[in-house]
Amino acid sequence: MLTHPQFDPVALQIGPLALRWYGLMYLAAFTLFFLLGRWRLSQPRFAQASGLSVRDLEDVLFHGALGVVLGGRLGYVLFYKPAYYLAHPLEILAVWQGGMAFHGGLIGVIVAVAWFCRRRGLDFWRVIDLVAPLVPLGLAAGRLGNFINGELWGRATDLSWGMVFPQAGDGVPRHPSQLYQFAGEGVLLFVVLWWYSSRPRARGAVSGLFLAGYAVARFAAEFAREPDAFLGVLWFGLSMGQLLCLPMFAAGLFLMLRRQEG
Repeated sequence: MLTHPQFDPVALQIGPLALRWYGLMYLAAFTLFFLLGRWRLSQPRFAQASGLSVRDLEDVLFHGALGVVLGGRLGYVLFYKPAYYLAHPLEILAVWQGGMAFHGGLIGVIVAVAWFCRRRGLDFWRVIDLVAPLVPLGLAAGRLGNFINGELWGRATDLSWGMVFPQAGDGVPRHPSQLYQFAGEGVLLFVVLWWYSSRPRARGAVSGLFLAGYAVARFAAEFAREPDAFLGVLWFGLSMGQLLCLPMFAAGLFLMLRRQEG
């Protein structure tokens, strides 16, 4: 049995200014996105297909960051606690209290990139296909931040690598599900998407693979992740995260098949 190391959530503090590990993971995510994107755009095929310059990539990153924050927060409000926030609407703005949803953030990014492409007269599918493989390592960084904070722990297990998370308050060994998600939704999905997108694909196919691949990885990891205490498991014994992955998988499969035909 292992015990969570209980990292100090503050990586660096100078006077009243505290730099937290989770904030650093966001910074790492955006940095990786930009560096990988710049490397891809240095290759003529990707630059020509997407119509983006490195300066455009900076704008995409800015719009995407806004989409992540706004969409992630609104997704949490609507998908996870709609009744609570309907009764306490001002707390929607209290993002420092926590509460972000990946699926909401994804919708926010899609809307933000679509708006950017419309303003610039760019092909949305070509741009989003360039963006999709740049995302998973950022997701990996986020899950690493969850692990450092000792949050979003897994379900109880008797496996040898089960880990006690003191924050859970019960002394029960649990799956380190944050690391499962780090490996599946992050590293593995990145490798698959990077390889798949390295050759010319039909418009929307890379984005479709991202949606379907993430949905499969997240759906599987949720069997080891402790459901939200205020929700528990829902229909057919599935968590909210798993239910949200079902339409995501269907949309990804649809995109791959439909775009391959066109």
